[in-house]
Amino acid sequence: MSPDPVLTPRDVPASAPWALRGELCTGLPGEPTVRDGLVVVEGEHIAWCGPADDAPAALRDAARRVPLVLPGLVDVHCHGGAGATFSADVPGSLRAARHHAAHGTTSVLASLVSAPSDVLLEQIRALRPLVQRGDLTGLHLEGPFITESMCGAQDPHAIIPGDPQLLEQWLREGQGTVRSMTLAPETPRFSELVALCRAYGVVPSIGHTAATAAQTHDALAADLTGGTWTATHLFNRMPALDHRTPGPVPVLLENAREDPESMVLELIADGVHLDPEIVRMVFSLVGSEAVALITDAMAAAGMADGHYTLGTLKVGVSGGVARLDPDQPGSTDGAIAGGTSRLIEGVRNCVDWGIPLPCAVTAASWTPARALGLDDVGHLGAGARADLVVAGQDLTVGTVVKNGAPVTE
Repeated sequence: MSPDPVLTPRDVPASAPWALRGELCTGLPGEPTVRDGLVVVEGEHIAWCGPADDAPAALRDAARRVPLVLPGLVDVHCHGGAGATFSADVPGSLRAARHHAAHGTTSVLASLVSAPSDVLLEQIRALRPLVQRGDLTGLHLEGPFITESMCGAQDPHAIIPGDPQLLEQWLREGQGTVRSMTLAPETPRFSELVALCRAYGVVPSIGHTAATAAQTHDALAADLTGGTWTATHLFNRMPALDHRTPGPVPVLLENAREDPESMVLELIADGVHLDPEIVRMVFSLVGSEAVALITDAMAAAGMADGHYTLGTLKVGVSGGVARLDPDQPGSTDGAIAGGTSRLIEGVRNCVDWGIPLPCAVTAASWTPARALGLDDVGHLGAGARADLVVAGQDLTVGTVVKNGAPVTE
């Protein structure tokens, strides 16, 4: 009988160690899959992980056989799913978080689009308890200190010049839950905003920008902390790479290639935002240690085509592609309005496009976790949190385990 990726309650006892045996993809960079591996879970953590032949015979013999075990995936840019948007709607936000978890993403940053300060404060306060109890990993502020001409699926009326006083108010209210913030280098008082991010443990991310290559160089050089940067959905909503006016893309690629510890590039591998050739090129140039696969998912993730919202803007989804309603006030150009996939689908796409499974999994787990400074998730290893994805060889998700317990949607 072939191994089954679906676990039963009997396979996951609450009070005793339990084990899975099958092919392991640890998520750690440079590690090949372990063809016959064993992962032992005790409580909320992994107690042992490695080749089955190296494990104690009793554990090896008692293990449940499965096709493939991956680490729980980490999405650092996600706006919602299951019909709900991350916002002050707590039940809806919880439904979206559980939907992504049930499909393999056990760590999710809730991304909030540009909005008036009082609205952002309300959302931060409402979502803070979900972060504090572990339903969400943190919050990502995607604006409002970005460039109006590159706003994409964000309300241009909500975009404002950089204001350190406002930012500090949001970060104080977040009480450590804000983990990432998208900024355009050309926004006023950019360096002050970056300094505040560093002071509050927030990772600054360059995006929604019309910056030149020189502006991008200067923005990165002005930060002397040595902290990690990310690039918000590389290529999307920044100037196209041109041989005479290169814009930020080559600067970000160069920094990621030279020092992946300091620059991680977000890629939306859904086949809509980026051509597969571009995805392959970036992996080839910078490696999986500098790539964070993201979904940029909005409320339509896991749902049928139809009508949805992103922030205050109306979105139509057709053929799984979300676009702004071009007739509404404030709409830019019928822009792509986020993604509609789950992160495991991005991993599957990458593998289909020729990227090795270990590299694709690293970019969806270890690299984004490392970018946020999270050392207990995003990989399989002794001492790590017991976040596991049990999947078929075709990367179809069977059972997801978070904190040592199966996830239910």
